[in-house]
Amino acid sequence: MGDVNPLVSTSNSMDGDAFEARFTDLCKKGLSLDEKTCLGAMKLFKETKHLVSSNVSSAERTVEEAERFWFSFVLYSLNRLSEKDGDSAQQKSDENRFTLCQILRATKLNIVYFFEELPQFVVKAGLVLTNMYGEDWESRLEAKEMQANFEHLTLISKSYKRAFWELFLSSDANIGKQESATSAPDYLSKYHRFGWLLFLALRVHAFSRFADLVTCANGFVSVLAILILHVPICYRNFKINDSPRFVKKGEKGVDLLASLCNMYDASEAELRRTLKMTNKLMEDILKKKPCPAFECKTETLEHIDTDGLVYFEGLLEEQSFLSNLSILENNYNNATRNRGDLDERLFINEEDSLLVFGSLSGEDVNISGIKRKFDSIASPSKTITSPLSPHCHRASHVNGVLGPLNGKVASTPVSTAMTTAKWLRTFICPLPSRPSAELQHFLSSCDKDVTNDVIRRAHIILEAIFPCSHDCSLTGSLRSANLMDDTWMEQRRLETLKLYYRVLEAMCTAEAQILRAPNLTPLLTNERFHRCMLACSAELVLATHKTATMLFPTVLGRTGITAFDLSKVIESFIRHEKSLPRELKRHLNSLEERLLESMVWDKGSSLYNTLIVARPALSSEINRLGLLAEPMPSLDAIAMHINFSGGQNGDVRSPKRQCTDYRSVLVERNSFTSPAKDRLLAFSNLRKAPLQSVFASPTRPNPVGGGETCAETGINIFFSKINKLAAVWINGMVERLQLSQEIRESVYFLFQQILSQRTSLFFNHHIDQIILCCLYVVAKLSQLELPFKEITRNYRKQLQGRPEVYCSVFVDRSSTQQNGRTRQDHVGIVAFYNTKFIPAIKYLLEELDLSRTTTRTTQVPESNNSNDGPCPGSPKVASFPSLPDMSPMKVSAKHNVYVSPLRASKMDALISHSARSYYACVGESTRAFQSPSKDLTAINNQLNSTRNIRIKLKFDDLEGGLVSDSMVANSLYLQSWSHTLASSPGAALKSEQPES
Repeated sequence: MGDVNPLVSTSNSMDGDAFEARFTDLCKKGLSLDEKTCLGAMKLFKETKHLVSSNVSSAERTVEEAERFWFSFVLYSLNRLSEKDGDSAQQKSDENRFTLCQILRATKLNIVYFFEELPQFVVKAGLVLTNMYGEDWESRLEAKEMQANFEHLTLISKSYKRAFWELFLSSDANIGKQESATSAPDYLSKYHRFGWLLFLALRVHAFSRFADLVTCANGFVSVLAILILHVPICYRNFKINDSPRFVKKGEKGVDLLASLCNMYDASEAELRRTLKMTNKLMEDILKKKPCPAFECKTETLEHIDTDGLVYFEGLLEEQSFLSNLSILENNYNNATRNRGDLDERLFINEEDSLLVFGSLSGEDVNISGIKRKFDSIASPSKTITSPLSPHCHRASHVNGVLGPLNGKVASTPVSTAMTTAKWLRTFICPLPSRPSAELQHFLSSCDKDVTNDVIRRAHIILEAIFPCSHDCSLTGSLRSANLMDDTWMEQRRLETLKLYYRVLEAMCTAEAQILRAPNLTPLLTNERFHRCMLACSAELVLATHKTATMLFPTVLGRTGITAFDLSKVIESFIRHEKSLPRELKRHLNSLEERLLESMVWDKGSSLYNTLIVARPALSSEINRLGLLAEPMPSLDAIAMHINFSGGQNGDVRSPKRQCTDYRSVLVERNSFTSPAKDRLLAFSNLRKAPLQSVFASPTRPNPVGGGETCAETGINIFFSKINKLAAVWINGMVERLQLSQEIRESVYFLFQQILSQRTSLFFNHHIDQIILCCLYVVAKLSQLELPFKEITRNYRKQLQGRPEVYCSVFVDRSSTQQNGRTRQDHVGIVAFYNTKFIPAIKYLLEELDLSRTTTRTTQVPESNNSNDGPCPGSPKVASFPSLPDMSPMKVSAKHNVYVSPLRASKMDALISHSARSYYACVGESTRAFQSPSKDLTAINNQLNSTRNIRIKLKFDDLEGGLVSDSMVANSLYLQSWSHTLASSPGAALKSEQPES
């Protein structure tokens, strides 16, 4: 390799004095902060301003934008972290208080951009925040909780808008009947706002501050019930006694709550409980006296079974309605004045500048990566023009009937969450809360009966995961919300316990068949195995309810296990719970990806305890960096920490460092969204080992390992999974960058070589950081013009792509100084590439011959059907693994209907900035103002019809046009792959401006 200067220029155009002056101006003039608050803000700003230059992270970020992001991060952190003992939110004066909304308006940022970039600040400024605000700054900052809360409110507001405007959007004839001086549409918008304010009152006074999505969904359904009972009948868009939506009927009329539960897959018991709280709030806040509905004679109650329902006279009548609306507005203002959170009323105004996607500085920017992540959680049932745009067109009518014929709502993230919660109620809740007879047989067949040990352990660990506060000092709405939290925790504990026993029994049955013996002592007495099972069960229950708190990896900290431990049981868990809904399988697959790509490589992971046995040569580096996991805390220590049977909040310290993996919650648990394929299910063809050997001591010989230790077998399986996951990511990037198959093979080969021969390069790193560097160096050696900016810009468009991956790369500087600073642990991808990556892999590059990889191509094959091997004399190259088949799959036994995933490059071609759905339907819509989901419903109804009638779907007069045959053909293009390697030229180092 030629000698090339590895250093890059780190100059930037920021003027330090002018930078400070602009921040001071923002604090004093933009936010009108007092002198004390300004001093606190400036102190934090000065401690972190040296990190700002690295925040100019991609082609989409200018220096001016990076400044405004950093200003907002500093002010948000100050607002959240300056509340210390004796200086609570209640004691702060209104003059000193500022909200996130005020910060974002002053810095001209929208919420999605803010949360997209916040993780970079958290990672880079973590040490500063620790020194200034203490070790608990991360829990007090509540960054992930705020982001998840924003996501939940986005989804709930979408569902509420859709439901409201379908139920109450009056026809022209009805509007014409109104004699009111105020127009009907204006009144409808006020009814719509009233319902949202009532829902927010529930959140403030009855729910916990960060209520889960299922609880919030029950809240908005209860609000719908109240609106149906009270909104004047002339505004209805349905006839309740003749509507297929309200299908639950009896002798006394329509059972309103049962019908709503049928529409939204809600629990009737939970809905009745929530409705009771909603009624109580109206009684307390609006000072309205409830009347039994059966005693009231009003047309809004006609044809409704009024048993168990209450009615509020004059609630929405013209003479008192505006006053009631004003009372709810003032109540929300007073209740949230000192919180500093988002003003949740903005969610019913889709035109609010904080919500609408667009340029940060008035110029056109490329936002497709961020928007795709956001829209991956949005409803597939409509075209999206802004992140919160409502379904504003008139509801579709067929023969005068509103909505779908089966009374169900179209599939949305909220309806998916409710359906998955229904699975939990249907399959898990009826189970016993103790081990079944079959499971007890396995537990008692061990060398000693371990039934009591298993039961005790389960109760202690679940108390640690789902703690109760038992704080009797609270009063009023705080006490009400606290009691609801305790009830919620108890319900989740019980659900987790039942799921744990169910899957444990299935695993024991399978293990006994493998070992041909019922004595499973090594497995059933393994503490780590049981904690992993309990953690996995708890994570599924939390994912089912889509919580805004207790986000992963909370369960790891509270059970005392590591990411590497949990990764051992996920595949078995999926395989042995046959009833697990597809969405939860996807969640676990996504979780396994997250573990493999970064979390298992974190400091304190038990992976390193296994590696020093399987790869002794790595032990010195592992010990030098202090990566080994601490001993797992004992069960007695956990019981003492939580004051078992009493319960307290707080995490048990897990043998791992505090996780800094801030994968956007917009695309993790809180969206049941997975990449196009269930990728890690493809790992099922990897070599399997009995679970008891997977959890055995690393030094123990593996009974089925052919002389290997359990550590060696485990690491071989783990590395196979890493390579498989890397192949998926590499294939996606190569396709998006339109590179050749030879490039793809070379990048994959280099990645494999680094994993096996330079494993330490992965320590404390994300595998995508290695992949991005491999892409760049292979392109460089192939004499392709592919700058890092283009690589990172395209990486950000990937579903797994996050800016902090390439903006904040860990570098150990414990023995060096740079610019007078020591231990600057996070740098940009360019600095990492120059100073760490290239020096570590120089000799590996000599094995590459890239003479045939100098062209780009618009076609990338999607499966490996090549029978060609490497050329004689070339190093042996592991072939690129077969990825999930992208060929069309027949989805109907009676009809010639095929479905195939849409390739990323074709998706980009189909998507304009804001005018299309990311769910591709041929022709976009079969009629005006109809969403793609309704098109699919029409197709499904036609396919499921038993009548043998030839019907043509009409796709004429469309704005979007048809997807061309050539585009479909290109998306299904398959070809064989081959690759030849010979000798290599030297690799030049990266010398362009850093990305981060």
